Amino acid sequence: MKTSLRTLLILTLLPLMFQNSAAAETANSPIHWGIKRAANEIPAEAGKPLDQLLERYDAFYKGDPSKKDIYLTFDNGYENGYTGQILDVLKKENVPAAFFITGHYLKTAPDLVKRMSDEGHTIGNHSWHHPDLTKVSDERLKEELETVRSATAELTGKKQMVYLRPPRGIFSERTLALAKQEGYTHVFWSLAFVDWQTNRQKGSDYAYNNIMKQIHPGAVLLLHTVSKDNTDALESVIRDLKKRGYTFKSLDDLRMEMVIQERMLY
Repeated sequence: MKTSLRTLLILTLLPLMFQNSAAAETANSPIHWGIKRAANEIPAEAGKPLDQLLERYDAFYKGDPSKKDIYLTFDNGYENGYTGQILDVLKKENVPAAFFITGHYLKTAPDLVKRMSDEGHTIGNHSWHHPDLTKVSDERLKEELETVRSATAELTGKKQMVYLRPPRGIFSERTLALAKQEGYTHVFWSLAFVDWQTNRQKGSDYAYNNIMKQIHPGAVLLLHTVSKDNTDALESVIRDLKKRGYTFKSLDDLRMEMVIQERMLY
């Protein structure tokens, strides 16, 4: 009798165990960020399924498509000698930006990180070791984020760090959920191009033209500070977009607008 009950219990629980395993695997299935590029100022699109997934975790990749606002972001994996010049241009043009930094960048370019903070820019988390976050444990993911946050706070005196850009744009529902639990908002992008290959720079016109042909209202630009092309084109990009009626805003501005819009729906 006991054997029969044990067998019945096992048969009852097995389907649930497989369901839970399948659900966990689905939740951590890696997603490589990708979009339908913008053209003629028609905003980029990630598609309804991704839009709905990001919305569940308060993540975003663009702003209001009816407003000519732009959000400038940079990924900083390592220093290549151009970030100082980029900061000079931003200061000259009074433009805010967000810099997503890694542990390597923080250790090797602390003066530049301090300057970013002192000049009012947002510092975001790009993880300490730049791993595929879908392939690390929950504890390792939390450690990757907390190490960057605490080291940045010690350097700048500013404890708050609320924006995360996953390395290589790889994420999952699990990483979205964990990051949100840790107080982070995932920030993706609606405008990007191949700009990180330092041995294949093509000139400032290449960067300028790629930005101008993809620009759209609400664009979140992703640029890499290792690019000489980006650095040389940045001032012209900013000035010409201002002439076209665009306003450069911070990620805090974008997040606040999203909160206001959400409250207006209810």
